[in-house]
Amino acid sequence: MIAIAIDDEPIALDIVKSHASKVSFITLQAVFTNAFDAITFLQQNEVDLIFLDIKMPDINGIDFLNSLSNPPLVIFTTAYAEHAVKGFELNALDYLLKPFSLARFLKACNKAEELHSLRKKAVTANQYTYIFIKDGYEQIKVAIEDILFIEAAGNYTQINLQNNPSLSTRMPISEMQALLPAQKFIRTHRAFIVAKSAVTKFDRNQLWIGEKIIPVGPTYAQCLLEL
Repeated sequence: MIAIAIDDEPIALDIVKSHASKVSFITLQAVFTNAFDAITFLQQNEVDLIFLDIKMPDINGIDFLNSLSNPPLVIFTTAYAEHAVKGFELNALDYLLKPFSLARFLKACNKAEELHSLRKKAVTANQYTYIFIKDGYEQIKVAIEDILFIEAAGNYTQINLQNNPSLSTRMPISEMQALLPAQKFIRTHRAFIVAKSAVTKFDRNQLWIGEKIIPVGPTYAQCLLEL
């Protein structure tokens, strides 16, 4: 996996570089102390994974992530535990609380590699027309065009389908979002992802899929511009 790291603290970047050098499937291609330099790099290069600090000057990690139209997998690195909840509301796969050990770093990387492999499997096999959903030790094949919306409900994530019964999985909604093609789905709320093609109408606070009303959270209001 091709990765980059963004952190305004050089010492923190050194730790990421040291840990990444010990993970065989991670290639840390570049590190940045300035988020704007990273944006330029991402416009010119394909990246699979970002290690992203949250509290940075000029633009923080959360605003940086919101600015990306099709972000890669993201692992937040932060010294503040309260940022974790906010991170998981976005497209963050995991968060590492500084100072983090090599073991914890490896656990996050393994999660990223598993999800990256699922993405590649779907793309290679059938040009991204389906994904695999984890159900215990099994992987269930789901056609992307069959998905109407996805809802986080307690410890489960529910996938609502148009031609089949809904499915429940323990995969976090952030992992589900990372699996889905960004050109076809939008995150409207910390608990909802919707298929663009399924939306029948919307206003600034909510949207409709048939009779189902889906909330639009303040953090995600800009997603309506993509409809």
